[in-house]
Amino acid sequence: MAIRLSESIRGKRWQDWLALALGLWLLISPWLLGFSDVGVAAWNAVLVGVGIALFAAAALAKPADWQEWVALAFGVWLVISPWLLGFGEQHAVAAWHQVIVGLLVGIDALWAVASSENRRVFG
Repeated sequence: MAIRLSESIRGKRWQDWLALALGLWLLISPWLLGFSDVGVAAWNAVLVGVGIALFAAAALAKPADWQEWVALAFGVWLVISPWLLGFGEQHAVAAWHQVIVGLLVGIDALWAVASSENRRVFG
């Protein structure tokens, strides 16, 4: 069993593991960084964190480039959401945290697509 698990883990891209970690971090960050009382910022972090973690887990189970494009969309959303949702000026820690995590998720997703064996951008 242990050999089988290590063989399956070795074949996975490290970018998917990083995306999973970033999603889980985003999910718990409102309580660790003290913005759980800022409703829209906290809900944004929790919901997007769950989405990133779920797509990363799916990519670990069965990699496909479309999952990385969804992760990129989550990253872009995190970068612009503080101002679209109106908490950018209200809570700087929440806003900058989500912008930074969004950039990391976006860069990670683009890196995963660039290093994919398929190297297909669309289709």
